[in-house]
Formats: sequence, structure tokens, C-alpha cells
Amino acid sequence: MNDVKKVVLAYSGGLDTSVILKWLQDTYQCEVVTFTADIGQGEELEPARAKAEKFGIRQIYIDDLREEFVRDFVFPMFRANAIYEGEYLLGTSIARPLIAKRQIEIARETGADAVSHGATGKGNDQVRFELGYYALEPGIKVIAPWREWDLTSREKLLAYAESHGIPVEMKHKTGGSPYSMDANLLHISYEGKVLEDPAREPEEDMWRWTVSPEAAPDQAEYLDLEFERGDAVALNGRRLSPAQVLEALNKLGGKHGIGRLDLVENRYVGMKSRGCYETPGGTILLKAHRAIESITLDREVAHLKDDLMPRYASLIYTGYWWSPERRALQTLIDDTQAHVNGWVRVKLYKGNVMVVGRDSKTDSLFDANISTFEDDKGAYQQADAAGFIRLNALRMRIAARLRRK
Repeated sequence: MNDVKKVVLAYSGGLDTSVILKWLQDTYQCEVVTFTADIGQGEELEPARAKAEKFGIRQIYIDDLREEFVRDFVFPMFRANAIYEGEYLLGTSIARPLIAKRQIEIARETGADAVSHGATGKGNDQVRFELGYYALEPGIKVIAPWREWDLTSREKLLAYAESHGIPVEMKHKTGGSPYSMDANLLHISYEGKVLEDPAREPEEDMWRWTVSPEAAPDQAEYLDLEFERGDAVALNGRRLSPAQVLEALNKLGGKHGIGRLDLVENRYVGMKSRGCYETPGGTILLKAHRAIESITLDREVAHLKDDLMPRYASLIYTGYWWSPERRALQTLIDDTQAHVNGWVRVKLYKGNVMVVGRDSKTDSLFDANISTFEDDKGAYQQADAAGFIRLNALRMRIAARLRRK
């Protein structure tokens, strides 16, 4: 294993990646570079630096990627209205290609010949990270400790940490959260422990970002979102950066109990997995984006997008963000957004997001003179519909006549 001279580790500073750091040093006898990404997980990241320094790490990267995450990954995905298996807004999935990209960049900057991650051999993240690595740096060596070592349980990890002088916070020693959690600016996820029984309702104290709908305010709240080329650029008349938009929507959505999801999903590796998610800002954003598209997109373009969306969402879920097919779909999707400009008003109330208004002064295809129930002064010739219907019914009329014979 001494063919590896330097490895870039995706490092959170938690128990798993701290053990991995030491394991890499001992097993591969190589230099380790740590990389910690700030994508809005809401945790203090400087302790990760202190831990890395304790291990003698000389090159430590702690990068604020929040704006890049929302601008270049979350927003392009929301232009497609992407949802996996009808419900999941892909909060974990969309973060992995960014982390992989930055890891490869750091490997190039530091002359590293390998990268490493803390994903297990049972999950989707190993696929997402590694497909990204190979797409961006085909010859990179990938080290996935969970597929190599014999530290197959929490007890073994703690024992390894103790025997190697790895600091373990009290929360880890006493059990900590009963869930495996992942957070970023788009969502927070919960898996494992009590959630491994799909019949059990999640405990109320599990949720971190949202109040229960029952505890949400009794007064509805209205929001105005402004869109330019399919992206949200302003909230209640105030222009904000991409990350600021999502952060503000998370707070407002969480206040009103919006964005909770309890899902049994199909992992790419073949098993079913139960996960719970909080995506308050994303839930609002998706509803508002579809609303502005409803008045600015041509009917067939909108329907084409809906046809392609499940394929696009699946590509993100399974880790193919950097694939040529996802890039090709993105080009099409982004082209459809050229005229998706205007504003949407939504009402937030006890777990619900309701669209109550939308308008585009420059790109609306809604013509009240044609669609009105009042006198349209000849704008639409209703008699034309008879021939339209007869032509569209022709194939069914022919078949019906044949069956009668």
C-alpha cells in the first residue's frame, strides 16, 4: 500500500473521518491532506482544523462553498423541478458532486495521487463521490476505508480511537444522536436506528429545522419571490444572493412546519432505505418555480420538461452529475428558462405552501382576453373547436366502427 504518497481526505472532524485520518496514516504510510467543505451544515468547522493539526496535518483546507453550492448545483437542479421517486428533493445527492470537484482540485494543487471519503459500502454516497472523482480525474486512486478495514461497528471505531489517542467528544461516548445525519443549505437528513423500522413514526424531537405543523403559527404568512431566468433572485422585494435566498426560505419554512418528508427510497446499490428529510426552503422554491413556469413556458416545452425530469432526477440521485447525458439535459433545461421571469406569491400555513398569485410583465403567455368567460370580442372562435375535436377523435371513431363489425 506504499504506492500512495499523498491523499486528500474529505474530512468532517467527526468520529468516522478522524479514525479514517489516522488509519490512512498507519495503513498507507502516506501524507494526508484534509478538506472540510462548508456547504451550510450549520456546524462550527474550526474544531476540524484543531483535530487535523493534532494529527500532524500540514495542509488543511476549510472552504466556504455555500454560494457555489446553491448557484451552480442547487439552482440548476431546481430549474428542472427535480424530484426523485415523486418526493425526495435530492438534498444529499446534489452536494456530493461539488465536494468531489473540490477534492480533485485540491489533489491537483497539492500533488496528491489519491482521494478518500468516509462513505460506507452500503450507501449511495460512495457511488456519487467516486463517479465524480473518475469523471474529473480518470487516473486518480480512490481509497474507501469502509470497504477495506475491519472496523465494522461503532464499538470497534471507538476502541480504535481510544487506542490511538483520537479525541472523542462526550456525545460519541454516550451515544450521541440516534440517527445518521447529513446537513447542508438545502436539507437535513436522518437515517438509521429507530428509523430502520418503517412502521414506526419518527419522534418529534428528531426534527431540527422545522416545527410540527400543529405547533406552527395560526396566522398565515405571505412571501413574494422574484425569478430571473428560472432562478430566485429576490424575496419580498429584497435582492439576495443564491445562498441567502435559500437560507431565508429555510427559516421561514421551518417556522411554518414546511418541508418534512418520511420516505422509503430505492438506493442505487439495490436495497430499500427509510430516510426522513427536512427541506423547508427547497419545498417553497419548487412550488414557486413551477408557478412562474406555468405562465411563462410554452405548453409542449413544459410537458417535455416533465417527461425528462424523472430521468434527470435519477441521474443526480445515482451520482451522474458530471456525465455527458446530465450535461446535455442541463443545456436543454437551461434554454427553457430564458423567459422564466416574474414573481410568485405564496402563502405559508401549517406545513403547506399555497401559490396565491403569479405574474410576469415581460414573458407571460397568459392572455385574459382569450381565456375569459366573458365576451372575448372575437379573440377566440369557439366554432373552430368542433373540427379540432373531430380530427382528434378520428382514430377512435375508426376503431369503434371496426369493433362494431
